[in-house]
Amino acid sequence: MSTFAGSWDVVIVTPIGDMAVVFDITEQDGAISGIARSDAETVDFIDPVADGNRLTWNQNVTTPMKLSLKFDVTVEGEQMTGTSNPSGMMPASKLSGSRSSAG
Repeated sequence: MSTFAGSWDVVIVTPIGDMAVVFDITEQDGAISGIARSDAETVDFIDPVADGNRLTWNQNVTTPMKLSLKFDVTVEGEQMTGTSNPSGMMPASKLSGSRSSAG
């Protein structure tokens, strides 16, 4: 089984409150792709890069405000931890979650 593939139930702790997000990550022939789904919108991962058990990518969201986010996560078994770092002056937000289904 791949390190990242699957559906992940994640909570991002932001300055405006906790956000529940689902990351749907696929790996095919060494290439990783993904989408992030929330109640408000679904956005694609941009330029995902895997390095061991670490995955980084960017994504652009419009809810609750228009932001460019840089994600940096680490996967240990069925658990994911990391940060979501918005561009600009806002602080990074911690995230954590677990794999709900294998990809």
